[in-house]
Amino acid sequence: MSGWRTFDGEDGDPRDLRDAFGSFATGVTVVTCRDAEGVPHGLTANSFTSLSLDPPLLIVCPAKVTTSADPLTSADHFAVNVLRTEQRPASITFSTPAGDRFGKTQWEEGAGGAPLLTGSLAHFECARHAVHDGGDHWILVGRVLRARFEEGPDPLLYYRGRYRRLHFDD
Repeated sequence: MSGWRTFDGEDGDPRDLRDAFGSFATGVTVVTCRDAEGVPHGLTANSFTSLSLDPPLLIVCPAKVTTSADPLTSADHFAVNVLRTEQRPASITFSTPAGDRFGKTQWEEGAGGAPLLTGSLAHFECARHAVHDGGDHWILVGRVLRARFEEGPDPLLYYRGRYRRLHFDD
């Protein structure tokens, strides 16, 4: 088939696997917490999904190499901020390792002190339920304590290595 690329298991090129995963459009989130000293931490993540309605659980998967991975996996509480189209700058800010991420972004305190980014499409305030090894990522399971969302604004999307927008042919 013309145009098809293939990843062949452990002998395959990791770039091919990454590009294949990129064929699935995702929303963009910023996952936040405070460490034991009260310092806020956060990172951009698109590996986020619902897990269960009863009990209310979600999953987010931070890369182990990020500076926020340890604070996120050890915090009692964390928040998932689902970004809207206009929050692309926040997505970029929280995906870079340097600088004062929270000084560049407006936020308020949520459950257990986890930062909630102002203007987000949705907030999921969570208690840490479990942490599992997921290869080069952690699988962080959160018990949803509160979810707030706004109907209407478009989500920030990521597809094939680029930010995208919704468009419908109604």
